[in-house]
Amino acid sequence: MDLRQLECFIAVAEESSFTRAAARLHIVQSAVSVTIASLERELHAQLVQRTSRRVGLTDAGNALLPKARAALLAAEEARNAVDDATGSVRGTLRLGTMSSLGLIDLAALLGRFRRDYPAVSVHLATASSNGGSPGLIHAVKEGAMDLAFVSIPGAVPSGARLTEVASTPLDVVTLPDHRLARKESVDLSELAEESFIDFPVGYGNRAVADRAFESAGLQRRVVIEITSITSGADFVRHGLGIALLPRGVGRARNGLSSLPVTNADLNWPISLAVPTNRTLGAAARAFERVALGTRFPATPQPPGPTGDH
Repeated sequence: MDLRQLECFIAVAEESSFTRAAARLHIVQSAVSVTIASLERELHAQLVQRTSRRVGLTDAGNALLPKARAALLAAEEARNAVDDATGSVRGTLRLGTMSSLGLIDLAALLGRFRRDYPAVSVHLATASSNGGSPGLIHAVKEGAMDLAFVSIPGAVPSGARLTEVASTPLDVVTLPDHRLARKESVDLSELAEESFIDFPVGYGNRAVADRAFESAGLQRRVVIEITSITSGADFVRHGLGIALLPRGVGRARNGLSSLPVTNADLNWPISLAVPTNRTLGAAARAFERVALGTRFPATPQPPGPTGDH
């Protein structure tokens, strides 16, 4: 049993797909199948169940998974120890991110990091619709990711340390002929009867909005769930509802009005999640320094009383 076999097995387990595992590892799918079959022969056990509809783990596969992760982590820590001793920063950074990062220009940040540390390759993973920020935190705690950009309003989950890197108020975005569009601001209570376009439960901006309404003792109705800020603005434009989106989105999307909301805490925080149950490698520590040392743009000011048209 070698590390490459374990890396391949973990990729199949986490992706639930031979095709996606191959893409993640930058190898052909047949090589993934051959590697898993070789590992199964060596261990004298079936590890992966393949059906026409899904790929899952057997009981033996589920028993192997945490041990495989621990073995790869131990190997990574050994490499990190050598890198620390030699002053090298190399290897792979596994970075998780939400689908939208507000004021953080992730491409620019990664470009700066790669210029400073060209020997580090970056594997980027975006939160799935059923995982959101909690799923990213879990991946960081389990060692599937080194670091992650998350939004976790309220109590910090165990196993991770969060450092806020940016924050943006959520403004209400409407069509320009909406009953509220000509106001200078909107009280949260005025939104209680509206139909909302929002993110799934688990996403940070959804949690911010839900907490605000719950704190005010108000009910609201989410009629469409989306996973992209751009999609939210587009759905508003087509009259499907209103949305609470990061400040500046309405201004940037022609044909929409954007108004600040009063009597509510609608601040959307974005933080870098770092595991507390293990020591970060040199590449992850370097990215943490770059990310926390970057000054992100200030939050845009709210639009004027006539909104943005």
